[in-house]
Amino acid sequence: MENRIGVVGIVIDDPKKSAESVNELLSDFSDIIIGRMGIPYEKRSICIISVMVDGTNDRIGALCGKLGRLEGVNAKSVLSTKIYKGE
Repeated sequence: MENRIGVVGIVIDDPKKSAESVNELLSDFSDIIIGRMGIPYEKRSICIISVMVDGTNDRIGALCGKLGRLEGVNAKSVLSTKIYKGE
């Protein structure tokens, strides 16, 4: 397998409505998550999360796709160009 390392940026427009679903998805993909940092931005009533990942293009894409299908959630990934042998 060929893994890539990168960051998934997530913006939750209505944390009260979608935060639990986002956390469930992140738990489902915990095998590719290196770490995460979440900031509730109360001034704007949103939540911003950055998730560092190490996985295949397909697995990272699946995470972003599922996050993006949640109502009020936007997710984008930025991946390194370097390819690593997966475990």
